[in-house]
Amino acid sequence: MRLAIVRQRYTPYGGAERFVARALDALARRGVELALVTRAWPRDGDPRVTPIIVDPPYLGRTMRDSGFARAVCARIEAMPGTLVQSHERIACCDIYRAGDGVHAVWVEERLREAPAWMRPGVALSPFHRYMLAAERRLYASPRLRQVICNSRMVQTEIHERFGLPRERLPIIYNAIDTSVFHPGLAVHRSNVRARHGIADDACMFLLVGSAYARKGVGRVLEALAAVPAPAHFVVVGRDRRPAKYAALARRFAVAHRVTFAGAQEDPKPYYGAADAFVLPTLYDPFPNAILEAMACGLPVVTSDRCGAAELVAAHGAGTVCGARDIGAIAAGMRALLARDARMRAGANAVAAVQPLTPDAMAVRLIALYENLLAAPT
Repeated sequence: MRLAIVRQRYTPYGGAERFVARALDALARRGVELALVTRAWPRDGDPRVTPIIVDPPYLGRTMRDSGFARAVCARIEAMPGTLVQSHERIACCDIYRAGDGVHAVWVEERLREAPAWMRPGVALSPFHRYMLAAERRLYASPRLRQVICNSRMVQTEIHERFGLPRERLPIIYNAIDTSVFHPGLAVHRSNVRARHGIADDACMFLLVGSAYARKGVGRVLEALAAVPAPAHFVVVGRDRRPAKYAALARRFAVAHRVTFAGAQEDPKPYYGAADAFVLPTLYDPFPNAILEAMACGLPVVTSDRCGAAELVAAHGAGTVCGARDIGAIAAGMRALLARDARMRAGANAVAAVQPLTPDAMAVRLIALYENLLAAPT
């Protein structure tokens, strides 16, 4: 079986890239001939993967994405008999993995969040206009046969907005390696807390993610004001305007209970040091950070605009609330101040993600690929 996976920027850090890495590893062990169509391939990339470099020049992100899409489709025409799975919105793939969800939904959520003066710029942005058009072309493409959805939320959005039947929208959750993320990471608790001056008896709420506005950092800061001390909030990740959030912490009088740890190459010690995970995101199809937190035994407070919320709710692993409902976010955090409540929800979180192994994901992917290759086009 020959499979080409399209991912424009392949790095080891992003959520989509980790999905690709886990899939590539598991699929290669099963004898699938793999190629990765990308702009650049690292020198230490997996030797079992054939890189296909497609790197047209560009100025700006609109030209970057549109130029890559055109070049990839031209290259794919010369690859007959290859099953093509794209993680980018291109109209020449057999399978699309909707790891970024529905761009139209994200734009709507962003417009709701943006101040009035910013909304015309978002709505008329050439990049957003291109992405919305590319999304429509993708879902109208006669070549597209299946769309891998990483949550029921995303499946429903695609079904309702683009009319694809649910049988063409299989749900395959992201995988989590529980030998890497597990409750045993609590061995880092003392060291991390000592480094940041966080008391051992403080309930530490962790958020891992960049682009703070989308992830809900400001809303957690506001909610923290209604959560009694010594509860502490730690943010791991970067933002273009970090000073804005430091000022917000001061405005809500919680700066002494907030740590901005910045981007961390290895966030695992922070999962080990935390007592709970909080992510009231405006829109997240299925953040790997929540899977990692749950695998580490952390109960979760997240929003109903997060695809992983369905796991949290179904397994009693925390609280799901409105992304903008500060009172509900604070109530979810306060509920986890009780150690017994955290222990119950944390144990449920671990149980919820146990089946989501890389091998289990690979089995489902291979079944999908084999069915497509066997079916008449």
